[in-house]
Amino acid sequence: MSRADLHTDRRSETPLYRQLYDRFRDNIAAGRLQPGDRVPSVRGLASELNLSRGTVELAYQVLISEGYLLARGAAGTVVSPQLIPQRIARAVGHHADSQPQKPAPSSETPLPFQLGLPALDAVPVRLWRRLMTRHLRESSVSALDYPDPQGRRDLRNALAAYLGVSRGIDCDADQIFITAGYREALRLIRHALLRTGDCGWFEEPGYFKARDMLQLAGLSLVPAPVDANGLDVSAARERAENARFAVVTPSHQSPTGVSLSLPRRLALLEWAVDNASWIIEDDYDSEYRYQGRPIPALKSLDSQGRVLYTGTFSKVLFPGLRLAYLVVPRSEVERFRDTVTLSGSGCSDLPQSTLADFINQGHFARHLRRMRALYSQRRAYLHQALEAQLGDRIDIDLQAGGMHLLVRFNNKNNDIEIARRARSRGLSVQAFSTWFQDHTDQAGLILGFTNIVTAEEAAQHVGNLKAAFDD
Repeated sequence: MSRADLHTDRRSETPLYRQLYDRFRDNIAAGRLQPGDRVPSVRGLASELNLSRGTVELAYQVLISEGYLLARGAAGTVVSPQLIPQRIARAVGHHADSQPQKPAPSSETPLPFQLGLPALDAVPVRLWRRLMTRHLRESSVSALDYPDPQGRRDLRNALAAYLGVSRGIDCDADQIFITAGYREALRLIRHALLRTGDCGWFEEPGYFKARDMLQLAGLSLVPAPVDANGLDVSAARERAENARFAVVTPSHQSPTGVSLSLPRRLALLEWAVDNASWIIEDDYDSEYRYQGRPIPALKSLDSQGRVLYTGTFSKVLFPGLRLAYLVVPRSEVERFRDTVTLSGSGCSDLPQSTLADFINQGHFARHLRRMRALYSQRRAYLHQALEAQLGDRIDIDLQAGGMHLLVRFNNKNNDIEIARRARSRGLSVQAFSTWFQDHTDQAGLILGFTNIVTAEEAAQHVGNLKAAFDD
């Protein structure tokens, strides 16, 4: 790896330490830095790049804390020997055999088919700004203090009431912990309940960013097969009966979109009780269901306190909010409270207080109703365009809810290659096969539809996608 691979841009709005962090991570993913390779000293790299030692040291601290680098004292700092570059490549959004994606435009113009991004044109920006401005005007000296590491009480009260009505979860504010995103909730669970080397079930296929993060945190994941009824509990028990935890998306499996059937839910809970294991329920987009009423959360059936329930506002409001939440069993509240106190974590008060008002004043419920209708229409636009232009080459999994469509190939097309071609055309598509931990013969594409505004726009994007098939 040359020093040119670590260049930084002082004109960029991204902090220099973060640019340096990104350069190291990308070089590890691309294989230019291999596990065990020694990296330059803080003093040497700062001198070479004309950066302050504090900037380089901060970048190294973040890389070490996230498991990319390993500090060995007088022996220097090396790339963690336990890393697998291919997994890092998936985590940062590219593959060794794929061309780099085109730089994403600003948040005002999301890429076609971009996954996991809500409809940015429908975010109630003016209302949000008004609520936030009121809190800024009325803020007191106490708002300048460190935030409650568990999260603001008014927001946790609002969430407890919302979850009781919408998800059937019986909880109180003391059981809720506000985190800076879903993966931060996973980190909290990891530190509070699990130890390095613990084995857990992970859905196959499943959300690869969470999988890679848990593996980087030192956990061992066993692929648990998913079929039309969700995670196959019997098969998972045969593979790892004594697993310490299971990570599941029961309401809308990620990425297949199926729901975990009631018999499977009961079997999963029974396994957790029998083995004193934990179930981590990721309820990432259950609010968006277009056929029938939303399915109650798995947590609503949890009478023995084995389910840790996570939700996020990145999908239902906007990802820049960086707020998620975790509901823990009553028996574990003190343990989690001690963990967040020791870690010194905590989210800023201003977005929390704004969000509490947004929920309590009824704006959140109205926003969800409006978005369900909007997404139902935009999903129809994409579905119709796919059927019209690619209907003889694909099968579309039209599930009851969600923010994306899974398009399966009905021939031997290579989904990684087609995704590469599509990305070269500016389309943000993902290959279905890369969501599997083990090798798979299943192939397809995962397409987000939330920011497709018109039928004409859908037809244009699908036409561009069809060209990637025809190349």
